[in-house]
Amino acid sequence: MIPIRDDQPCTTTPWVNYFIIAANVTVFGYQLSLGLHSRELYEFYARFGAVPHNFELAFAGSGQVTLIGTFLTILTSIFVHGSVLHLLGNVWVLWIFGDNIEDHLGHVIYPIFYLVCGVLASMTHIYANPSSQIPSIGASGAIAGVMGAFLLRYPQARVQLLVMFSYLANVVWMSAWWCWRSGSERRCSARFGSNCYSITASGPQVASHIGPMWEAL
Repeated sequence: MIPIRDDQPCTTTPWVNYFIIAANVTVFGYQLSLGLHSRELYEFYARFGAVPHNFELAFAGSGQVTLIGTFLTILTSIFVHGSVLHLLGNVWVLWIFGDNIEDHLGHVIYPIFYLVCGVLASMTHIYANPSSQIPSIGASGAIAGVMGAFLLRYPQARVQLLVMFSYLANVVWMSAWWCWRSGSERRCSARFGSNCYSITASGPQVASHIGPMWEAL
């Protein structure tokens, strides 16, 4: 299933959402310039990705990494992606749902919300895998938070989907909640198996736990 659009109109132009998408694409363009599977690219991942084990070293007072630099990687990792499909999947979902959340929160609060979701989702992953030396990269946590916010703000929303079965395809409208549950579970089970919960669930949980502020905003 591929989401095409939602049925919720916007009253403002989502400039910040456009900028976030452009930033992700620009960073990935630089990654491509380093060369696929090159040593420089893997060094880039290690430098700007969030490595859980580095936090253990930083808090232990190791001279190998600094505490400030280690925490900054949580922010930088949000704009780094591992493949073209990884990037396209994230920015496409952001394109569909991010404009509505920016329209609701405004141009100032929306980027703060986006980054907070990404940071807290990354911290959840770090907490669940404290000894991992594999860099965590991607905007999935932040975008999952945006999706969770969309479900909270527009529980009645419907999403138009392109559904494909072998050589057959059809366009249908379905509940946004059903689309998120079925789509995220399939992607997660295929990629992470039993580790699905901490990676995919954390973003919507962030939005759900700060949900009471929606009325004030």
